[in-house]
Amino acid sequence: MNTPLIEEIEINQPPHLLFKELQKYPYSFFLDSAMGRRKQGRFSFLGCEPFLVFKSKKDSVTLEWNDGKKETLRSDPFLALKELFRRFAIFRAPAPEYGIPFIAGGVGYFGYDMKDFVEKLPDISRDDLSLPDCVIGFYDTVLAFDHLKGKTYLSSVEFSGVKTDAGIKLKDALFAKNIGTKKTAYAPSESSAELKSNFTKAGYIRAVEEAKEYIKRGDIYQVNLSQRFEAGLKGEPYELYLRLRNASPAMFASYLNFEDAIIISSSPERFLMKSGSYIETRPIKGTMPRSNDPLTDELNEISLKESYKDRAEHIMIVDLERNDLGRICEYGSVKPAEFIIMERYSTVFHLVSTVSGRLKEGVGPVDCLTAAFPGGSITGAPKVRSMEVIEALEPVKRSLYTGAIGYISFDGNMDTSIVIRTIVVKGDKLFFSVGGGIVADSDPEKEYYETLDKAEGMLRALNLNSLTTVDLTTVDPGGLRGSKIKVV
Repeated sequence: MNTPLIEEIEINQPPHLLFKELQKYPYSFFLDSAMGRRKQGRFSFLGCEPFLVFKSKKDSVTLEWNDGKKETLRSDPFLALKELFRRFAIFRAPAPEYGIPFIAGGVGYFGYDMKDFVEKLPDISRDDLSLPDCVIGFYDTVLAFDHLKGKTYLSSVEFSGVKTDAGIKLKDALFAKNIGTKKTAYAPSESSAELKSNFTKAGYIRAVEEAKEYIKRGDIYQVNLSQRFEAGLKGEPYELYLRLRNASPAMFASYLNFEDAIIISSSPERFLMKSGSYIETRPIKGTMPRSNDPLTDELNEISLKESYKDRAEHIMIVDLERNDLGRICEYGSVKPAEFIIMERYSTVFHLVSTVSGRLKEGVGPVDCLTAAFPGGSITGAPKVRSMEVIEALEPVKRSLYTGAIGYISFDGNMDTSIVIRTIVVKGDKLFFSVGGGIVADSDPEKEYYETLDKAEGMLRALNLNSLTTVDLTTVDPGGLRGSKIKVV
């Protein structure tokens, strides 16, 4: 029987400074509750050097073991993951007084295109990034920070035939002499980057108008339409993460130092959280920018609260999420635990709901993912037809964007975020996408500028907040030059 060992550690450095030492190790991860202490942001987790790395691209699955052994197989990646988590299940949970939801387990991402193993969908757009659809590291040792209690724990579990040095390296990071405890000021990037978009402004507006035609014909009620930005990488990726963390703190921030790409995320949105038989999702739908002027800020908040369009859009997504959870939950247990509440972030206001339920007997975390993937707030309603419209209107694959990042614990718990407000670093380039929900009465130009509102935290981190305009270069056929676009 595999029983985790948990050790409380006295440490006076915050996790984001500790991770500066740890992030150099292969497959190091930081699941960072940057907003701290709130119900959804109580714990942060760090780890490195997994004993196994799971990768998939379409139905090609690779298992890379830390002893150098490599296996390849053809499989539905969700089914392959389900079998792996069954193999490494912890049959006895640790003492409940610790209250740590993640002891050891898998950490990584599920890209948006994992949708093709949930539904049969068309394949039209280009996969220009060519990243794995899914990468999950399996970690036997994890460092957990309880922000509510102000305590730090080192947890580990032993499996037959599995041995890593992760615990030693985590302790090295804890006591590294070059880590300071003072508050750090994060310098701006070395220079501002030139942004390119896969849409011109006019092209995005045309796509919104086409989406509205689908709505007018009755194909869909709403659809999430996104554009992707690209720029050259300036400076170190972790310094970029620290700037993003400072500019746009979020409850589900994360940094994944993976082999194929580095993922820098400041997501405010929970996808699925499973604790025992309890499950919840927290869709965000409805956005309004923040303002430095208190009166304008207050008026923007009131405008969002009273927006018929945003409220109607939100209700549709809550209904969709209730249907998704209804597939795996006991009859009558699915309900909105919170309904259309206002949440304030550094750059935007959001409307948020919490939908929860009680799982049927025998439903595990991977079953939950396949029932609800991808999240309805970033696809549209009805979900399947909306994903078909996205494939038709967006020129490139979403890759990680609007997938999920998080952990699946070996004891069956899980917490994942929606991949939004996320920068993907591949080589010397970085990419991030922003989108918005399109409904029948959407104003195409306003929808375009809403995507820029959502990008503001990332623009600040890239040292673009001080510019009055950004020149966006399209990669649409014809190579037309985008117009100057105001971002502040």
